[in-house]
Amino acid sequence: MVLGPFRDDDADAVVAACRDPLVQRFTRVPIPYGLLDAHAFIDGAPVRRARGESLELAVRDRDGRLLGAIGFIVDRFDPGQAEVGYWVAPAARGRGIATRALRLLSAWALREAGLVRLSLTASLENPASLRVAERAGFRREGIMRDAWPRGPRGREDLALYGLLAADLGPPA
Repeated sequence: MVLGPFRDDDADAVVAACRDPLVQRFTRVPIPYGLLDAHAFIDGAPVRRARGESLELAVRDRDGRLLGAIGFIVDRFDPGQAEVGYWVAPAARGRGIATRALRLLSAWALREAGLVRLSLTASLENPASLRVAERAGFRREGIMRDAWPRGPRGREDLALYGLLAADLGPPA
């Protein structure tokens, strides 16, 4: 597995993944998701990174196929903190990809990029994402009640996780 920048030719794969019902249910992608959304995401990533706002990375297999996405958004009031997010394409689920990608990104962000804290929120109705956070070493810090507006569904509770450099242990 390799983390790296998105490419223009990823657009169709990003659209397919972001149209998946679970990605739409548990992330904040636009609905409906189309080719213009994918190009805005891909083309905007280098600009957002240069501004220090966020980092979005493609998760690929060794052959270069897109498996998912992972990244973080820097807190606009505290540049030492960021919130992590990820998705995995349906065909790549159940293989530990999100956990490995989260471990890699987290170690780099906390040891190399100067971040002090990473946060992660996941719906209590998304047990797969809760397991990813825990397997990657994030500590569950609490429940954010009615924290996520879900349109006609009402609001959902989110589990809040945090990770500090001290939680990582010694570098491998």
